[in-house]
Amino acid sequence: METNHGTPQPVLSEREIEILKLVCTGASNQQIAHDLVISVNTVKVHLRNIFGKLGVESRTEATLYAIRQGWVAVETPPAALEAVEELPPRERIASWQRVVLVLTAVFIALVVFMPPVRTVSNGTGGPFSDRTVAAPSTPSGAVTSRWTGKAQLPTARARLAVVSHAGKIYAIAGDSEEGVSGVVEAYDPLTDIWVRLTSKPKPVRNVGAAVLNGRIYVPGGYDAMDQAITTVEVYDPGADAWSEAAPLPTPLFAYALATVQGKLYLFGGSDGMRYLDAVWIYDPARDSWTGGTPMREPRGFCAAAVLHDQVYVMGGYDGADESALCYVYDPAKEGSGQDPWTQRASLHQARGGLAALAAEGYVYAIGGGWTQPLSNSERYDAEQDKWLSFDSPVLGQWRTLGAASISAVDATVIYAVGGWSDRYLGVNYAYRTFFRIYMPGI
Repeated sequence: METNHGTPQPVLSEREIEILKLVCTGASNQQIAHDLVISVNTVKVHLRNIFGKLGVESRTEATLYAIRQGWVAVETPPAALEAVEELPPRERIASWQRVVLVLTAVFIALVVFMPPVRTVSNGTGGPFSDRTVAAPSTPSGAVTSRWTGKAQLPTARARLAVVSHAGKIYAIAGDSEEGVSGVVEAYDPLTDIWVRLTSKPKPVRNVGAAVLNGRIYVPGGYDAMDQAITTVEVYDPGADAWSEAAPLPTPLFAYALATVQGKLYLFGGSDGMRYLDAVWIYDPARDSWTGGTPMREPRGFCAAAVLHDQVYVMGGYDGADESALCYVYDPAKEGSGQDPWTQRASLHQARGGLAALAAEGYVYAIGGGWTQPLSNSERYDAEQDKWLSFDSPVLGQWRTLGAASISAVDATVIYAVGGWSDRYLGVNYAYRTFFRIYMPGI
C-alpha cells in the first residue's frame, strides 16, 4: 500500500481494515465485537496491532490516519470547505496548509457528530500483564541432554496455573495474545497430546493451582477488567466441570500456592495496589480461610514447593526488584506460639515470576528473570542447605511460566510450560530428574 507520493504505507489485513472502519464510526469495542461476531478480547488484539502498524496511540489518531489515506470516506462538512474558499486572494495558502485546515475541520466534525464512545477496559493489566507486537521468534537457549521438547501448549500464554494430577499436566487460564484467558488444556505424556477441556468460568491471569482431594483449586486472580478478585474456582477432572469454594478473604493474585496435609496454603501476592506478606490457609472440611503467620517481607510472583511437609517459598518480585531469598514454612508450628518461618540459603540468582516444585528429595526453581537475564535454573539440597545450578532450556528472561512433575517407574519428569520471553510462549519442556535402573538379582 502506497500514498500518491510513493511512500510505503503499513499493510493492514482485511479484518484490521474492517475494524478500523468501525472505529471511525465511533463504535466501541463491544459494538465492534457484536457486529463482527468476535470476542471483545480479539477486538483489543486487532486494535493493538493496528495502532502498532500505523504508529498511533489512540482511536482518534487512527481515525485521522485512515481519513488522510483515503481508507475511510468522510464527507467534509460544508462549513469547513466554505471557510477555505472564503479566504481573500492575498491570503491564499499553500496546498499543505489547506490540507491541514480541512483535516482540522473534519476532526471537529467527527468529535461533534460521532456517537459517544463508551469507556471499556482494555485489560492491559499495567505491570500485571505482558503485551507485545513483536513477531514470533524462537526462544533462546538450547535443549540439553535432560531437557526435551514435547508437544507445544496449544494456547501460548504466561501468568498461567500449571498443576499435575493423575498422570496429566493441566494448564489453566493466564494471559495470551487473545487477552485474559480461561482456557484449560490437559497434556498426556503417554501420547504427547494436549486436549482442550471446559474453560474456567472466570478468565484470569497471575494465578496458581493446587490439587486437594482430587480436585484442582484456582484461587483469586487478576481479571479482564484489571481487577483483583476473591473468587475461588474448583475444577473436577473426572466430571470436567467447575464449581466454587469459599472466596478469599481479600482480592488477591500473583501469590505462591501449596498443599500440605489436606489444606491449601497461599503466600504473599498482590491486591492490585500493593504487594503483601499475608498467609492464608484453606480448610476444605470447613470450606473456610484463616490467616497464618505473615511472611518476613511482602512480595508477589514468588514460588512455593513442598518437601517433607514443609513449604519452601523462594524468589519473587516487589514491583522494583527481584528476590533471591528462600524461607521454609512449617505448617505444624502454625498457632503453636513458635515462628513457623526459617530462612535458608538464598538462590544464586534473584528470580521473579519463577516456577518451583519438589521432586526426588530436591526443590527445583525454574525460570524467572524479571529485571535481569538468567543463564540457568537451580536445584536445592535441603540436607546441605545449598543451591546447585543446572541447565535451562530457555535463556535470558523466562518468567510467569508454570511447572509440575509426574512420577513414572523409571524416573520423575518435570514439565515446564508456557511463560513469557519477549512474547507469549507455548513451550513444553520435559526434564528427567533421575533415572532408576533396576538390576535383576543374581
